[in-house]
Amino acid sequence: MVDRVVERTDGVTSERVTETDSGASTVVVERSGGSGAGLLIGLAVLILVVVGALYLVNQNSRENIKTDAITSAAKDVGSAAKDVGGAAKDAAKKVE
Repeated sequence: MVDRVVERTDGVTSERVTETDSGASTVVVERSGGSGAGLLIGLAVLILVVVGALYLVNQNSRENIKTDAITSAAKDVGSAAKDVGGAAKDAAKKVE
C-alpha cells in the first residue's frame, strides 16, 4: 500500500490531496479557506458605485433647477425693463 500526500497553499486557500494505492484507485481531495472576503469587497464596491451614480444624477438635477430659476429671473428682469422703458416714454410725452 502506497500513500501519497500533496499539500499546496496560495496564501488564501490550502489544498491537501491524499492518494492511496490499494488496488482500487481512490483520491481524496480536501480544500479549505476562501473566507469570502473577495465577495464582501465586491459587494462594497458595487454599493459605492450605486451611491456615486445616485449622487451624480441628483447633482445634475439640482443644476437644472438652478438654471431654470436663473432663466426665469432674467425673463422677469427683461419684462420689468420693458415696463420702465414704456413708463419713461410716457413721461417724456407728457413733458413735451
